[in-house]
Amino acid sequence: MDISISVIICTYNRGQLLNRTFEALVRQTLPTHEFEVILINNNSTDQTAEICLHFQQTHPEFPFRYFKEKQQGLSYARNRGIEESHSDLLVFLDDDAFAEPEYLQNIQIFFKTHPDAAAAGGRIYPEFETQRPPWMSHFMLSLASTLNLGEHVRLFKKKYPIGANMILRRSTIEKYGDFDVALGRRGNKLEGAEEKDLFYRIRRNGEKIYYIPQAIVYHFVSDKRLEFDYFKRQAIGIGYSEKVRAKRHSSREYLKSITLEIGKWGATFLLCLGYMFRLRFRAGWRLVIFRWYVSRGLFFTSKL
Repeated sequence: MDISISVIICTYNRGQLLNRTFEALVRQTLPTHEFEVILINNNSTDQTAEICLHFQQTHPEFPFRYFKEKQQGLSYARNRGIEESHSDLLVFLDDDAFAEPEYLQNIQIFFKTHPDAAAAGGRIYPEFETQRPPWMSHFMLSLASTLNLGEHVRLFKKKYPIGANMILRRSTIEKYGDFDVALGRRGNKLEGAEEKDLFYRIRRNGEKIYYIPQAIVYHFVSDKRLEFDYFKRQAIGIGYSEKVRAKRHSSREYLKSITLEIGKWGATFLLCLGYMFRLRFRAGWRLVIFRWYVSRGLFFTSKL
């Protein structure tokens, strides 16, 4: 028996990108009776509702359902998507992520052949609005929600899947709970750590989380996302959210986060020196600036 799939897309004021996201799903090679698409509108103030209605009207046979979640926050929206879904597999796609045609079929095949997989994450290529900036080194690509661990299936041992392209079995959610609503983006606030928190709970219980190289999406990276102010707020948000996540587990977990952050400073300086020797000054300094703002969020920020 084939495994059914619910694709959950949560959106906030990204209406201008939704048509491309939808069209990529329309082109899927997996038969439409084997998946559904659920769009959760998290209080958008742009044309999101109208765009979704138009898509429904022009694609009446496509398995698309639309809901509005009034509680502000990505975790609330994702949990609403889980609530409204009907399938064995829950595929979370960002509203600015564009799936390859074989995306869902490859996910279905993988989970059929890997019954031990509790969750998984796919490959994410960045698609820059104009161009990749000189300061964005390999080590900074995660800020663009990029993930590429190579051509072979492997376990996530230290890292975690990225929310733009992650898959969970429904049974995994039933065992370990859904997304913590104290974590994650809220409107324009760049909070996070809700994905790490969930995968931490899953892995702590000995479950397997896989990387699927054939589950490929292209993630749109706007020029605004590369501006310094956004970069600064994102870095502070990373540190602050890690503090909230760790403290919600235990004081010991927070102490562990502090220790790891201190260790990362040593690695940051070494990487910076390496870039300096190669005359990539902006890439080197940006690593240090990023680390400073993450530490500021972790140690000194009480509220975003």
